[in-house]
Amino acid sequence: MEKTFILIKPDGVKRRLVGEIISKLEKKGLYFAQSKVCIPTREILSKHYEAHAEKPFFKDLVEFMMSGQVVCMIWEGKNAVKRVRDLMGATDCDKAAIGTIRSEYAMSIDKNIIHGSDSAEAADKEIKIWFGNDVPSIIHFDKDLLY
Repeated sequence: MEKTFILIKPDGVKRRLVGEIISKLEKKGLYFAQSKVCIPTREILSKHYEAHAEKPFFKDLVEFMMSGQVVCMIWEGKNAVKRVRDLMGATDCDKAAIGTIRSEYAMSIDKNIIHGSDSAEAADKEIKIWFGNDVPSIIHFDKDLLY
């Protein structure tokens, strides 16, 4: 079972879309393994978005992400990273496929509701940034029904 990291951004939390997003992920057959709600610090965001540190949008991105609560989650399932990426849709909501989270809920490329890891390696790194090294395993009680 592959793990992936998902972050519902402040715009998603403020617009009360958390339940809708979780519902879509569950219906896709993924397991909700871990979560927490927080207002991220500059330190965590600097680690999370370090690949973008030199880009012109970095400062605005960090300020936006610190503007309210986020929901950090770990999800598991077969091909979890790809399943979540497909369900999220393109970063630019105007280019996101119909039915994806971003096509339905995002307002702009800057306020695009959700982040999901782009690889299993990125998921491992992001999970450590947001949750540390102590993430308990879950029991996949209905795995035979789904896979």
